[in-house]
Amino acid sequence: MVKDLFERIQNNKGPLGKWASQAEGYFVFPKLEGELGPRMQFGGKDILNWSLNDYLGLANHPEVRKADTEAAAQYGAAYPMGARMMSGHTKYHEQLENELADFVMKESAYLLNFGYQGMVSIIDALVTKNDVIVYDVDAHACIIDGVRLHMGKRFTYRHNDIESMEKNLQRATKLAEENGGGILFITEGVFGMRGQQGKLKEIVAMKEKYNFRLLVDDAHGFGTLGKTGAGAGEEQGVQDDIDVYFSTFAKSMANIGAFVAADKDIIDYLKYNLRSQMFAKALPMIQTIGSLKRLELLRNSSELKDKLWVNVDALQSGLRSRNFNIGDTNTCVTPVYLEGSVPEAMVMVNDLRENYGIFLSIVIYPVIPKGIILLRMIPTASHTLSDIDETLVAFEAIREKLENGTYKEIANRTKVDLDA
Repeated sequence: MVKDLFERIQNNKGPLGKWASQAEGYFVFPKLEGELGPRMQFGGKDILNWSLNDYLGLANHPEVRKADTEAAAQYGAAYPMGARMMSGHTKYHEQLENELADFVMKESAYLLNFGYQGMVSIIDALVTKNDVIVYDVDAHACIIDGVRLHMGKRFTYRHNDIESMEKNLQRATKLAEENGGGILFITEGVFGMRGQQGKLKEIVAMKEKYNFRLLVDDAHGFGTLGKTGAGAGEEQGVQDDIDVYFSTFAKSMANIGAFVAADKDIIDYLKYNLRSQMFAKALPMIQTIGSLKRLELLRNSSELKDKLWVNVDALQSGLRSRNFNIGDTNTCVTPVYLEGSVPEAMVMVNDLRENYGIFLSIVIYPVIPKGIILLRMIPTASHTLSDIDETLVAFEAIREKLENGTYKEIANRTKVDLDA
């Protein structure tokens, strides 16, 4: 008997969806209101927001808002119509690609409508069934989904673990030799959950021993790391050795879209083989022209990155001096690790939002090990030192309540209905 396709879906909402009745509208899918920035509104109350990836504060920069507004007035939301290959190509798309390639020190670049679908499609286009993929076990979901499309073999290595990388490169080399294929090595410039940089320098050094090509997702590094802001490769002195460089506009550029950069022959190949772009409408002019202005500011306004890092250093040093565990982050991403159950975590976040006016992202089991609570903060150039002081005071208060059992007592009393 053929089952109803929807039977499984109706009986199992998935690892996150099963908590929808308790979490939706507050812990997930919250409605933030007001202008994007550190001070917004949630549930009718003013909050201090640490949950936006607007690293350089460009979302409400007056020159950016002016460029977006003028592009919308001149072209509307529809222009250009059609895919780039057919009828959606403009001089502004070419200009942005050329400027991006120059900024990240590559021969050529190609625009992508969305970072997620772009990365999935890049991986799909770069490999055949005879090739082998080696990638970090903590890679972003877009990398994992791209790897899932691969019809050949793939190996994961332990997160940022050089010994594990080399072991899996040895396995990949043996298999690629047997199949007559190549090796694609994938990592991230910055791992967005823990804030660690990928070990690009060490990976590049292994190219002397193993024959592979390196693809780097630098979504969190672009604009924030390196002398000019060109990302983690520039920061570590190995930008030239990254074969395929990828980043999104959704973070430092405060926009929609993404790009991939590499040698010209590789980009020429991707232009004619990236299915997510060949069969999709071109990036609208609002985003394209708006990104040109954002990139101009990123190149010429070093004070934005300087201000960002003043805030990053103040927040992270303040947390460390108060004995908070922020792991080994060496980027703007600031995780705070606490010990507690899922119900305690939910009570704590509710307390932060309702009584301290602090809004941030919470990560709990099964995304991280049971018994650990991760509070993830993204400092930006728009935050102030007083914002940081306010947050540090709140963190000391919630830690005390977590350690003295206050949150556990509230969770038990209110019967938070979650598997701890």
